[in-house]
Amino acid sequence: MRLHRLDITAFGPFGGTQGVDFDDLSAAGIFLLHGPTGAGKTSVLDAVCYALYGSVPGARQSGQGTALRSDHAAAGTRTEVRLELTVAGRRLEVTRQPPWQRPKLRGKGTTVDKAQTWLREYDAAAGAWKDLSRSHQEIGEEITQLLGMSREQFCQVVLLPQGDFARFLRADAEARGKLLGRLFDTRRFAEVEQRLAERRRTTEAGVREGDAALLADAHRMQQAAGDAMELPELTPGEPGLAETVLGAAAVARSTARELLTLADCRLTAAESAHAAADRALAEARELDRLQRRHAEARERAARLAERTGAYEAAQRRMERSRKAEAVAPALELRDAAETEHRRSAASEARARALLPDALAGAGAAGLAAAARRAAEERGGLESAHRAERRVAELAEERAGLDRQERADADVLHEAETWLADWETTRTALRTRVDDAQEAATRAGQLALQRDPARRRLDAARRRDGLAADTEDARRRALTSAEAAAAARAHWLDLKEQRLSGIAAELAAGLADGTPCAVCGATEHPAPARRVDGHVDREAEERALAAHQQAEERRAEAERRLGTVREALAAATAEAGDAPTARLAEQAGELESEYEAARAAGSRLHAAQEELRRAEHEREQRVAARQQAAVRSASRVAGRERLEREQASLEEELTRARGGAGSVAARAAQLERRAALLTEAADTARAAEEAARRLKDADARLADAAFRAGFDTPADAAAALLDAEAHRELQRRLDARDLEETAVRAILAEADTADAARRPAADPAAAERAAADAARLLREASSARDAAVRRCGELDRLSARAADSVRRLAPLRDEHTRIARLAGLAAGTSADNERRMRLESYVLAARLEQVAAAATARLTRMSAGRYTLVHSDDRTGRGRSGLGLHVVDAWTGRERDTATLSGGETFFASLALALGLADVVTDEAGGVRLDTLFIDEGFGSLDDQTLDEVLDVLDSLRERDRSVGIVSHVADLRRRIHAQLEVGKGRSGSTLRQRGAGLPSRADLSGPGGGGGAARSRRRSW
Repeated sequence: MRLHRLDITAFGPFGGTQGVDFDDLSAAGIFLLHGPTGAGKTSVLDAVCYALYGSVPGARQSGQGTALRSDHAAAGTRTEVRLELTVAGRRLEVTRQPPWQRPKLRGKGTTVDKAQTWLREYDAAAGAWKDLSRSHQEIGEEITQLLGMSREQFCQVVLLPQGDFARFLRADAEARGKLLGRLFDTRRFAEVEQRLAERRRTTEAGVREGDAALLADAHRMQQAAGDAMELPELTPGEPGLAETVLGAAAVARSTARELLTLADCRLTAAESAHAAADRALAEARELDRLQRRHAEARERAARLAERTGAYEAAQRRMERSRKAEAVAPALELRDAAETEHRRSAASEARARALLPDALAGAGAAGLAAAARRAAEERGGLESAHRAERRVAELAEERAGLDRQERADADVLHEAETWLADWETTRTALRTRVDDAQEAATRAGQLALQRDPARRRLDAARRRDGLAADTEDARRRALTSAEAAAAARAHWLDLKEQRLSGIAAELAAGLADGTPCAVCGATEHPAPARRVDGHVDREAEERALAAHQQAEERRAEAERRLGTVREALAAATAEAGDAPTARLAEQAGELESEYEAARAAGSRLHAAQEELRRAEHEREQRVAARQQAAVRSASRVAGRERLEREQASLEEELTRARGGAGSVAARAAQLERRAALLTEAADTARAAEEAARRLKDADARLADAAFRAGFDTPADAAAALLDAEAHRELQRRLDARDLEETAVRAILAEADTADAARRPAADPAAAERAAADAARLLREASSARDAAVRRCGELDRLSARAADSVRRLAPLRDEHTRIARLAGLAAGTSADNERRMRLESYVLAARLEQVAAAATARLTRMSAGRYTLVHSDDRTGRGRSGLGLHVVDAWTGRERDTATLSGGETFFASLALALGLADVVTDEAGGVRLDTLFIDEGFGSLDDQTLDEVLDVLDSLRERDRSVGIVSHVADLRRRIHAQLEVGKGRSGSTLRQRGAGLPSRADLSGPGGGGGAARSRRRSW
């Protein structure tokens, strides 16, 4: 990796744009970066790191984003870092811009622009830069892949930081391991340790989980087996746990099967005893039933004998009832006749009680004649009814005239009241119409002013937008013009190069015997040959095509700029110079006035319509007042005619009413009288007919009783039974017969008679014996079921336990193997004698390489006195692997690096840093590092040591490397001519290169003359 150029703008202490030409500085091999304290020497290295990785190194990482911006920068200047470098044979340019809080283009305040990154590569064939990416992530991955180093590795290898390697030299094993782990990226080995530890924990958890499940099954088997299984105290993960559980399970299964055999024998005996007890109980219950049946039959026979007299009386009563049934129809006929006679007599008495005394003793014929006379008088009242209805109609007509008179009075009053306010109402309505007419006229005038105001406001808004577009188009046009000029210059350069080497191009087409196109010779003894970097026709044509395309883009950008400017001029001409906010305010006020006038003008039609309705209503009220006066005059004549007709009808009604209150009342009296007389005549005739029928029924009843054998009709009636009594008596007789038959049948049964002769049965004792046998059977069955369940549960749990042991065996083996490997990798195993972790072991190998590489330079810096060696001894109770000692050739003893002096510590640290850089470079894939920076520490060296150190740095130049020394030591400014000076001031820091360019000679011996060959030699830088 070689740095070519660095451009810094508004970064750190640099307020403006500063550039560093590393090609010029690197020509001397070693260059000095110096300046006052705080001027920004380290910020130059920060800019290199930020350009490559997007962040600054070490403790300055907190200064990211907007904090990287210089406080001295102008408000409109954006922070930017651009680095041009060659890595892996590719010439790249990286440009980074951190987030920027800039002023807003429109309005007040600020806005934040996001960070931006560009990556370009120089195409030597095309002679131009080509864009590769604008993605932060892609560019970061590309740079890291090309360099083969992370940011931490780059800062340790290329930017050797202040004091870091002195701390590394004196650090303990743990701190040294952390730094080496970051540099050599040994995370994969740490991840291997972590992965092994995780797998050990996982397999151990799986084994413990399996053992826990096995122990749970063992405890379930112990609960199922009861006292038949003994299980010792076991814990998950304990060796031999599986064998112990399976052995105890086998013993428990054998014992359970023996107990099952005993339970089967007990169950068979209990079943036999229970069957015998059930048979004895059934026999005792049957004997008891027969004995009770015989005793109950004897008791029933005795009760039948006691009720023999009542049975014979019931038979006689049934016989008399059958005889009386022949007289029943005559009895029913006589009762019906008697009931009808009594009812008719009562109706006649009630009807005669309502008649006047003069007619109370009249016969049926007299009553009928009086009813006919009352009906005839009622028919003569029909004309009186019509007169009475007409009188009611006349009263309603007079009431209607009164209502009309009151309504006309209300109409006249309302019309007079309304017409009295007509002039005021008409004036108010005409005023509303005039106001609305004036508002409509104003709205029309404002409408003519509104559209121009809107167009002017739209033009102002377009003017503001086009102003930004014009600025953007101007920048694009400027960029396109610069690109076109660069493309043209590149094309002209290639064309000039081609013309310079045109002889070689023409010589390529020469052939023996063919004349030369330039001189015409047919022999070509020394044709021109192409040199490296020759430009052919295709390269020139590509450059020409790129130039033409750039010109087209420039022309298009200028056309776009012209179009936008024309549009801006048109918008400005239309909108004027007034601000958009003021035009918007004026347009808003005009719009508000227009809306108010239009709303007021919209009420014109409603006001005109309301005035028209009011005038129409006035005409209607005047007409209504005139019509009411006409109707009032016609009502006077109508009322006189009605009064004359009513007087005539009243005279006729007085004659028709008689003593009643009305014609209807008189008609109701006559109707009621005719109805009473008619009813009395009918009831009299019905009573006479009922008396005749009763007399005939008495004669027929006496004849029927005599023929049935009864002395009187009353005896026949007494002997007769109703249907319910007859059914009840027949039921009693039938029940007696059935009971007697049943008792005789029971007493005739042979088994019942035999049971009666045997001793009394005892079913309670048999039931107790059967209950005891059933209880013993249930107990035996329960014991047998429990034994079966115990055997089944033990078999199931034993099978599951055996299956768990088989499934757990591979995991247990894997856990044993993984635990051993994890212990070795973690340094906790007894097999790991030095207790060295895997990552420490790898880092120890790297440290050995670093110590060997550092020793090659330390020996020269210390004049052959010191050598760095790696030590893997353990310190105290800690682990070994990352010790670092120094061997003093003068004493032949190995001692700790902390015993070195300040100057010795510096050059030992520098040798360690350079050795570490070589090892990290090889580890990163052999990427060549052509530019290195060393930050401070030279002030602690004496002249001779400084001479030796510079001699070692000089050897780096022999490998075509350039070394930048960051220091403010004055003696170095005399020894090193190529310098990059950092100056500081109130407006920010600045950079200045001095003594760069062609190599020069510098005296490195220092003041004082002699002191050895190293001090007397002069070096070319």
